[in-house]
Amino acid sequence: MWVRASRAYPVSWAMLVVGGFLINIIEFVGIWILFQNVDDLGGFTLRQVAFLYGGTGVAFALADLVAGRAERLGQMIRLGKLDQMMVRPVPLLVQVCADEFALRRVSRVAQAAVVLAWGCGAVDWTAPRLLLTVLMVASATVIFVAVFVALACVQFWTIDAAEVANAFTYGGVTVTAYPLSIFPGELVKALTFVVPLAFVNWYPSLYVLGEPDPLGYPGWTQWLSPAVAVLFTAVAAVVWRAGVRSYRSTGS
Repeated sequence: MWVRASRAYPVSWAMLVVGGFLINIIEFVGIWILFQNVDDLGGFTLRQVAFLYGGTGVAFALADLVAGRAERLGQMIRLGKLDQMMVRPVPLLVQVCADEFALRRVSRVAQAAVVLAWGCGAVDWTAPRLLLTVLMVASATVIFVAVFVALACVQFWTIDAAEVANAFTYGGVTVTAYPLSIFPGELVKALTFVVPLAFVNWYPSLYVLGEPDPLGYPGWTQWLSPAVAVLFTAVAAVVWRAGVRSYRSTGS
């Protein structure tokens, strides 16, 4: 329904997509400008950083397209929309994620995909590296979807805490767009063991790009992204179920 609504005015939709693409590309232009003053960033060249940026960008854009509306859960609760969804014969989470689905967000997917394609020029491709790249993007998408859902559930118990989720989703994609070697080791460890967003692209990219791990972790950690995605999904499912079971109608 929402796709049909957005396509009702094709020229307007096309302008929104093109505009979104141009606005998002400015983010990478900022990185390009940075490289006009430095030869590398944390030991990574511009094309290698483009691979990192594109990998996390495509995954986040796909997750935002599919589940980004979950961050508006608090608003749905206040307006009584969640109560309406609960009486419909469709899974509640599907309805939450599909509400006001914005097809124009494909512009961010396209922008990140272009940067990723250019960054792939920095890779000496082999079959394992190609496989890990595909697994990286797929796993990162699942991880971001799980983060969207799990952190949105905070709003079942608070008035409105969308900013909490944004700190990990939008903040996470910003941090992982750069080599984690430029950040303090404590932050990298936190992104590995506490909120493992480092598995979104950092560890797989080390293998694909042929770069050593600054923290010296075993090589098999670079293949753990699918396992982390499964774990995050399980956690998100448990949190979502707990939130729905504890929900009490606002009466609105």
